[in-house]
Amino acid sequence: MASADVEAATALKLQGNKAFAEHDWPVAVDFYTQAIEKYDREPSFFCNRAQAQIKLEAYGFAIADATKALELDPSYIKVGPIKPPAYWRRAIANTAILNYKAALKDFKAVVRREPNNRDAKLKLAECEKLVRRIEFEKAIEVAEPPSAFEEVDIDAIVVDDKYDGVRLGNEMTQEFIDDMIERFKNGKKIHRKYVFQIIKAVRDIVYAEPTMVEIGVEKGTKLTVCGDTHGQFFDLLEIFRRNGYPSDTHAYLFNGDFVDRGSWSTEIALLLYAYKWLRPNQLFLNRGNHETDDMNKVYGFEGECKAKYTEAVFKVFSESFSALPLATLIGNKYLVLHGGLFSDDKITLDDIRKLNRHNQRQPGQQGLMMEMLWTDPQPQPGRGPSKRGVGLQFGPDVTKRFCENNGLEAIIRSHEVRMEGYEVEHDGRCITVFSAPKYCDTTENKGAYINIGSDLKLVYEVFEAVPHPNVRPMAYAQNSILSMM
Repeated sequence: MASADVEAATALKLQGNKAFAEHDWPVAVDFYTQAIEKYDREPSFFCNRAQAQIKLEAYGFAIADATKALELDPSYIKVGPIKPPAYWRRAIANTAILNYKAALKDFKAVVRREPNNRDAKLKLAECEKLVRRIEFEKAIEVAEPPSAFEEVDIDAIVVDDKYDGVRLGNEMTQEFIDDMIERFKNGKKIHRKYVFQIIKAVRDIVYAEPTMVEIGVEKGTKLTVCGDTHGQFFDLLEIFRRNGYPSDTHAYLFNGDFVDRGSWSTEIALLLYAYKWLRPNQLFLNRGNHETDDMNKVYGFEGECKAKYTEAVFKVFSESFSALPLATLIGNKYLVLHGGLFSDDKITLDDIRKLNRHNQRQPGQQGLMMEMLWTDPQPQPGRGPSKRGVGLQFGPDVTKRFCENNGLEAIIRSHEVRMEGYEVEHDGRCITVFSAPKYCDTTENKGAYINIGSDLKLVYEVFEAVPHPNVRPMAYAQNSILSMM
């Protein structure tokens, strides 16, 4: 290998480091990839790319890069500034996809080589605790658990005279929603009786909806499709401020991942649920991969429910999440689902219609539900392994066949940060929309939403993040290992 190639590769790495420092993760990945193409024997190129992939939630790719760095130099273990932490980054990536046993091996590798590293020992102990907890939960798991609402006597909960908010009766009102928004903006909560009432009402509404909801856009009305909001409550309010609140002539579809990561997840979930109760035909909710127990236990929603309300609130939310539809068909032209397409070309819209989501509360590691919540597009034809380490990736030919076989113009999905808030891929047939700008306060991305009128044309609207109170993302996460990400 010519020294000129090594120098050129090193220069590209430095450009990648600059982009990383500016929180432009996709550009950083591109520069590190170019460096690797010039010279593929330098472990720091792979290790740096692994860290950028972690920021993009491409945990499967991060694991592969960290593994390659370790193959080139097994001593890449340091957590400090001396060497890139390949074992460490692989452990973090495995933790992010809930593969704690694999993470445990890497944390042990770090501690073996650095027995005085206090931070590494703390993370090792926490990972061991997580593995024990999961094994315990599996041991006591019940095949068909009873409804969480059986443990809550909502009628018996008393709202005392000290409560200073608008009262809620047996029906949702706009007055209650307006008051709830102001309370949330000011750091207040609503009474837990009302929390249970809202969740129970919406659980019953969405349970009765089909797995694939089918809607049109009537003349004189508008439908807005939003992607991930991830607990960024003040950015959700910015969407409503710019674009209007749900009304008789303005419907909204939120395409999953309302909760986790951001630290106002209960506020977002309760606001969306309140509107769903008030306007069941103007507010639609698809389930995302973060409306699941495994993710909620790690990425903050369970902890937030316990901190702001009670454990019972998380349990009833969990039950309501499992009742959410998995997809929405708009005007027979656009299929909206959180993740993406399938491992089998034979899957049709009828297969989605027939899927009984009530028989399976959690998506598991395989099957239609998992693929609908987890898969991602790739530029290459065919299918490939998931960059996340969960699910798979599908190419433009897969999207083309699915759309042609089902008479669709395009699929609309979310699930991934897009620096401009949205991206049109696969010859216009795969559209990603992401509605959490400045994601986790670290990614310099914009947010977006899509307006659709009765002509079924897509109009993309892009917006910037707005200020929020000084509460860090994942403030309620139970797993501090992920704070290293």
